[in-house]
Amino acid sequence: MGVTEQQLLDLGQYETSGAFDETERAAIELAVAMAKTPTDIPSELTARLREHFDEAQLVELAATIAWEHYRARFNRVFGVRSSGFSEGAFCAMPERHAAT
Repeated sequence: MGVTEQQLLDLGQYETSGAFDETERAAIELAVAMAKTPTDIPSELTARLREHFDEAQLVELAATIAWEHYRARFNRVFGVRSSGFSEGAFCAMPERHAAT
């Protein structure tokens, strides 16, 4: 259980990385879709998610992603920054893609 160091390194290429299985790719794709403005979850993605998660699991997954987005945006209003508890810990930075 948990996220491997290789998954952290490959997060920016989750679509093609061998570090992720199809279930993990679908969950990450949902998180990416939920982060966009406007949020649009394609029916194809919903169908793929339902192949891997039952209704209760999908509700929990969507709620967890939404909660993390809420916390991140809420914290920005008040300038909340890192407290340094994970100083020196591994943190992969996202790759920047050219705007299309």
